[in-house]
Amino acid sequence: MEVITRARLTCPQCGFVDELEMPTDSCQFFQQCARCKTVLRPEQGDCCVFCSYGDVPCPSMQ
Repeated sequence: MEVITRARLTCPQCGFVDELEMPTDSCQFFQQCARCKTVLRPEQGDCCVFCSYGDVPCPSMQ
């Protein structure tokens, strides 16, 4: 199975969608929204911002 390394991250504050490269060797705990500058953090129970707000889970969860 091929690991997906790009994801569309949707800001829960303003709805802005940004396509980003996911790290393959660690979880990403913070990401600042390019539009509203809100700092995204994982929701409780998720390992990273991509698992919480991305259209695909992070590589370590795939």
